[in-house]
Amino acid sequence: MQNQEQIDSRTETLISEFKHYFGNAPTHVAIGPGRVNLIGEHTDYNDGFVLPVAIKRDVRVVLRARPDKTVRIYSLEYDAWGEFQLDSFQRDPNLLWINYLMGVAWVLQEAGIELTGMDVLISGNVPRASGLSSSAALEVASAKAFLVAARQDDALTGPMLAKAAQRAENEFVGVNCGIMDQFISVLGAEDHALFIDCRSLHYDLTPVPVEASIVIGNTKASRSLAGSAYNERRSQCEQGVALLKAALPEITALRDVSSPQLEAHRGLLPPLIYRRCRHVVSENERVLQTVAALKANDLNQVGRLMAASHASLRDDYEVSSPALDAMVEAMSSASGCYGARLTGAGFGGCAVALAQPGAEQAIADAVFESYPKVTNIWPEVYTSQASDGARVIVL
Repeated sequence: MQNQEQIDSRTETLISEFKHYFGNAPTHVAIGPGRVNLIGEHTDYNDGFVLPVAIKRDVRVVLRARPDKTVRIYSLEYDAWGEFQLDSFQRDPNLLWINYLMGVAWVLQEAGIELTGMDVLISGNVPRASGLSSSAALEVASAKAFLVAARQDDALTGPMLAKAAQRAENEFVGVNCGIMDQFISVLGAEDHALFIDCRSLHYDLTPVPVEASIVIGNTKASRSLAGSAYNERRSQCEQGVALLKAALPEITALRDVSSPQLEAHRGLLPPLIYRRCRHVVSENERVLQTVAALKANDLNQVGRLMAASHASLRDDYEVSSPALDAMVEAMSSASGCYGARLTGAGFGGCAVALAQPGAEQAIADAVFESYPKVTNIWPEVYTSQASDGARVIVL
């Protein structure tokens, strides 16, 4: 739990809004941060490695427990009310955001945790549809809220809570996401990235040196292709594994293949499938190299690895876009930028850059100067340090 001293002006505003809409005072605020992935893209569903950080943009769930099974919700950004009963879950096709809360409640109760109703106000400043994982932030904040309202704060470990939130998105909302987004939202830590082995779910906090600042460029470009391309890439990876098994019968995922092995057996693969596999195999290796470089405080090497990751995502995995390429090029051109790459599924959304402290404005200026000329889109630029993961403030 956190104490009252850490209530900021945004939370104070949300407390006032809660009183306005519900007529009484809330008791807790649950916070789930968004995330940006430093490196390790499209590796999670291949049992591979990822290196995300939680960011200082989050979803906040302001709550007061009720004595019944009713969950009443007001969404500040959507200016909309929603309501459901904890003994009756039915997806709402019109109010899509409520399905995330409903799915979390369903999973927690499936796990044997008896929940109570709540009055809830939700608000987030994680940009939606940007690849910064606003959905996982909402799921995780909702899970923390349900648990604290039911006085079951310690019923789940961090990894268990992340898996519950992922299950809600997979099985209730119907989005086949990996575990990374929920894991980092729960387990992030100030000034650290989180190295995650997506097969074993082993994780380690990796310090981000104080000489590094994170800059995020939102292309504001449509990500309409991301869903269909995600499923297609996933299928192509599975096809690559099936074909490589002829020479490497022990493998179960691309995680198990090294670059020398892939090169030795590339003749088994059609050229397109080979390129898809080459991205995943090399990206896993880049994640491990990035962790080592961060521990050695070699930020120039981290920057080179980020640039190589973007080139691989652009050329081998083909999930970049003209907007993302223009964003990465603009960020990389600025003095003080170690390196930049697309982050998230691709085809739009955001790019991430690692920068020298003090260079953030130069990177933003470079983006605002060149990116709109290429795309006719006005972007957004955010800076963030690595943030703590999910938490609850007692009011």
